[in-house]
Amino acid sequence: MTPGAFAVVATTREVLDTPGLGPHLLAPWERRRLTAIRVPARHDDVLAARLLLRLCAARLTGRPPAATGLAQHCPDCGRDGHGRPYLPDRPGLGISLSHADGLVAAAAGPGPVGVDVEPADRRPGPLPLLRRLLPDLPDLPGAEPDQGLLLRAWVRAEARFKAGPRAPEAVQHLGEWTDRPRGAVAAVAATTPPALLPPSVVLDGPAPAAWR
Repeated sequence: MTPGAFAVVATTREVLDTPGLGPHLLAPWERRRLTAIRVPARHDDVLAARLLLRLCAARLTGRPPAATGLAQHCPDCGRDGHGRPYLPDRPGLGISLSHADGLVAAAAGPGPVGVDVEPADRRPGPLPLLRRLLPDLPDLPGAEPDQGLLLRAWVRAEARFKAGPRAPEAVQHLGEWTDRPRGAVAAVAATTPPALLPPSVVLDGPAPAAWR
């Protein structure tokens, strides 16, 4: 078990090429959702993100990945199966996932947690649009701000949003990373200072005793 908030960023292939990982670890409702995804690359990204989330939840709780009991609920429509992921019997713990074009990220920790990952070469959009979408976007120098600055502001805002409605009061810590080997930019919002773990820690590191 890992105390405190943490996040893992990996490529989709790193996750799916790990022995022992696959759709069999997912719940039936998750597998049904996967079969409805017709674009192979997106299918793989969603599968890899859900597998990585299970590994992070398992590391946080000490349970086997297939028995973490992940669920999702959408407060807008009131339905299950989509929306923010959570652990029904662990209300004090937070989990989050993200995927984008061959990259995946997952985070877990005490209290609300949110994570976002984007390709480092992605252009987040024109500044006027971003200011409408991100009202807290800080003043950036120049008429045409550096796209890297805008992208980092975007992932930070997304991470805060994914942490949930209690985020402004509960989330006091924000971590941001640029993973150059994977070409990724990621951010994590959490109630404790988040740590970024290398993928090997959850993909092929030693399993906690509770897994064995």
